Amino acid sequence: MMLFHPVQLGRAVRQLLVDLGWAARFLLELLARTPRCLARPRLVIDQVFFLGNKSLSIISVSGLFVGFVLALQGYYTLQRYGSSEAVGLLVALSLVRELGPVVAALLFAGRAGTSLTAEIGLMKAGEQLTAMEMMAVDPVTRVLAPRFWGGMIAMPLLAAVFSAVGVIGGWMVAVPLIGIDAGAFWSQMQGGVDVFADVGNGVIKSVVFGLTVTFVALLQGYTCQPTPEGVAQATTRTVVVASLAVLALDFVLTAMMFSI
Repeated sequence: MMLFHPVQLGRAVRQLLVDLGWAARFLLELLARTPRCLARPRLVIDQVFFLGNKSLSIISVSGLFVGFVLALQGYYTLQRYGSSEAVGLLVALSLVRELGPVVAALLFAGRAGTSLTAEIGLMKAGEQLTAMEMMAVDPVTRVLAPRFWGGMIAMPLLAAVFSAVGVIGGWMVAVPLIGIDAGAFWSQMQGGVDVFADVGNGVIKSVVFGLTVTFVALLQGYTCQPTPEGVAQATTRTVVVASLAVLALDFVLTAMMFSI
């Protein structure tokens, strides 16, 4: 028994291509509105505050506990090989390369991404976007583009905060609690972490993740059904699609950056 009829499969593939084409067109429209958007920087600054500052608490607390766990697990593992002094290097590399950008992006999708989708969806359901068009105000330039660039700017900053707080959390566990020498902790980290190869690649990842999560959130909110059920479904899709996209892009970027 066939799971999918050929006609149904063809219809699904065609709809997928249509959705991808519309998403690409929407992204180009957002980028095309960039000069007009940046001409009013206050709009972007407000969105950086809304998306970044409101997510700072969950990012900081999560980074602290991730640093705790990394230090504990790293110490127990490295102790077997007599390399417990390198726990600082392990914590730093794990955070700046992978966990900082990835976990921060997942938290950003759950906190700021859903907020963006719900906000745009409710504006659409309340016909506020239509009213702006009736008043000759472009909603893409006035509403969507500032949020897009606000997310793009806020995400790398949040990833940097996550990594920095995680390193502090690792130090709190490794030095005062376990008893590792503080000089060895910081010297191993300073000698083993490369600014361009490690920190720079982590920054690139965070920028790509910020673009992806913010774009998915705006797209889902802008294209959702203007009903309470439609907004709720779009919010759920934002978390699912953005999280899967972040994990998939992380694999691709890691393979490109660290492959020989």
